[in-house]
Amino acid sequence: MTRPLNRRALLGTGMLAGVAACTSSPAPQPAATTTATGAPAFDPDDWESVRAQFTLDPAYGQFAAFVLAPAPAPVRAAIERHRAGLDADPHYLPGGRSPDESIRETAARFIGAAAQEIALTDSTTMGLGLLYSGLRLTRGQDVLTTEHDFLATHEGVRLLADRTGAKVRRVRLYDDPARASAGRMVEAIKEGLGPRTRVVAVTWVHSSTGVRLPIRSVADMLAEANRGRDEADRALLCVDGVHGFGAVADGMDDLGCDFMASGTHKWLFGPRGTGILWGRAWDALAPVIPGFGQASFMAWQSGEGPAETTAELATPGGYKAFEHRWAMTQAFNFQTAIGKDRVQRRTQELATRLKAGLRALPHVRLATPDSPDLSAGLVCCSIDGLEPAEAVARLHDRKVIASTTPYVPSLLRFGTSIVTSPEQVDHAIEAVKGLA
Repeated sequence: MTRPLNRRALLGTGMLAGVAACTSSPAPQPAATTTATGAPAFDPDDWESVRAQFTLDPAYGQFAAFVLAPAPAPVRAAIERHRAGLDADPHYLPGGRSPDESIRETAARFIGAAAQEIALTDSTTMGLGLLYSGLRLTRGQDVLTTEHDFLATHEGVRLLADRTGAKVRRVRLYDDPARASAGRMVEAIKEGLGPRTRVVAVTWVHSSTGVRLPIRSVADMLAEANRGRDEADRALLCVDGVHGFGAVADGMDDLGCDFMASGTHKWLFGPRGTGILWGRAWDALAPVIPGFGQASFMAWQSGEGPAETTAELATPGGYKAFEHRWAMTQAFNFQTAIGKDRVQRRTQELATRLKAGLRALPHVRLATPDSPDLSAGLVCCSIDGLEPAEAVARLHDRKVIASTTPYVPSLLRFGTSIVTSPEQVDHAIEAVKGLA
């Protein structure tokens, strides 16, 4: 007979039961002044106040904040609070609920989904790895991806192919990213489909060029292609969402995909080393790493495997940097307090301003589309006669922090976000002008 796990037993087996009230607030509230961080009171309607919640050096234009993202004051304060609690008491139980449950509920409100559809991860790469390592493919099924995806997707589907014997095809969505069109991208994916394509692996916003895919249109096209297919042969739309998540307001119903993986430490500015994997077709994959949820322990004690895969079962078990994981809620609530639509408008208004200024410079070649419908916060370009890494170094001397794309060919990359001001955008344009 299976013995029910009580609160102390769950703690002893690694299922930390309990969460601070600060990680399970029913609705986002503006943060009060935090003495731990010294940040001023937070007014979510004031962009100066929003930027003041970060400790970024104000002398620099911050156009690479998404790389190893800084956290705002409420997130930093939560991390420190939980760290102190854990250091003072190894049985630190700040509340009466499962922390994973509280985080899932907060994340679900943010993305417009159900809490039970969300697995918790450490990064986008982990989420994609769990997805592509766990998907069950049968003989004759294949995988479709694009030439423009990042290592995490390309390697993920390669490992999936090695495990299952499935063939992987790549399609090219555009030749000149600046002139990419929604219709052509959807058509290219449609043309790449086979009668038994089981996985369509794409990226919401390409970190190589800043191009944003019309995920909803791709989903609608696949819905039509799936008509008449057996459920086990339905093409699943799997999305690397990290450069759209927190920069674009769309929720899961808006996207229409089957799975979406994203770190929560880039455009959301959450704790480093945290992420989510959302899905609505969990029965299509098997867990890769044993979970530490109650269902896992109950199945283990009974000597039988769980009947079906759930997001909780797909969430890797083991001890984590819990002070970081438990602070995820503050990141979701911080962004929600500002307003997802306002964040998207701000991000894209600044990106549009930056693109217009760079386009006017004769030595700059933009790679990112002008249209906000086909871009988000990333702005990629090349500079005549100057390698991207050298451009980054010279811009840093001019108080502008940019980055390079880890692709061949590499491009100079800027990212506008809630930590960027219009004045910093104008200064960045002037700095690039000086690189001629």
